Amino acid sequence: MAKYQLQLAHLYGNLLNTYGDLGNIMALKYYGQLLDTDVQSRVVSVEDEFSADDYDLIVLGAGQKFEQSIAREDIDSKRDELHRYIEGGKPMLAVGEGYQLLGQSYINQRNEKVAGAKLLSHRSELPTDGEPVQGELVIKSLLGTNMHGHENHDLVTFLGNGEKALGTVIEGVGNNRDDDTEGAVYKNTFCTNMHTVLDRNGELAKKMLLVALANKYPDADLTVQQNVKIESPY
Repeated sequence: MAKYQLQLAHLYGNLLNTYGDLGNIMALKYYGQLLDTDVQSRVVSVEDEFSADDYDLIVLGAGQKFEQSIAREDIDSKRDELHRYIEGGKPMLAVGEGYQLLGQSYINQRNEKVAGAKLLSHRSELPTDGEPVQGELVIKSLLGTNMHGHENHDLVTFLGNGEKALGTVIEGVGNNRDDDTEGAVYKNTFCTNMHTVLDRNGELAKKMLLVALANKYPDADLTVQQNVKIESPY
């Protein structure tokens, strides 16, 4: 039996899971095993109750615009608890449409500007040339490592107050075509346009798990977990 246990909420996982976000769940479970930690996951969806106290990790994935609109209609009912979760420094990963959803505003499937959940300060807009972004993305990340992923997004995102970029673009586009940034970090909420980011970048999975363990087990000696080496696939 694993020494530690963590509970993960796959937020709107039945809606925003088009681009392989289940891989991020599987990666957290796999790297959790390396850290002697059992990660249990549960889909939290429309009309489900959400309490910040019940979860140690959150993954909010990417999907189609229609499914994003359904999540948007529901997320206000969870907003206060999500705000408490984020401000409490608990780790969250938001990818693609999930990244857009957390911000101030984005463009919906009818090309209308709509309010986001306003949990973070970025905004997402249509690119001036109207062209979606697709392809390999490589960044120099805040973790000090190069991160790799596949980006596929039709909106460009601009960071707001209190947010840092997850990294600086080496190859690809990232957030937008203007500032060479990719993703957003606020406290321990990590946002990115890179799909299946955790199965290609285990150091980010390890970072999220260590934060979750430190939050849940503040008196634990996590030296062994901190010293676990993550092999890079590159």
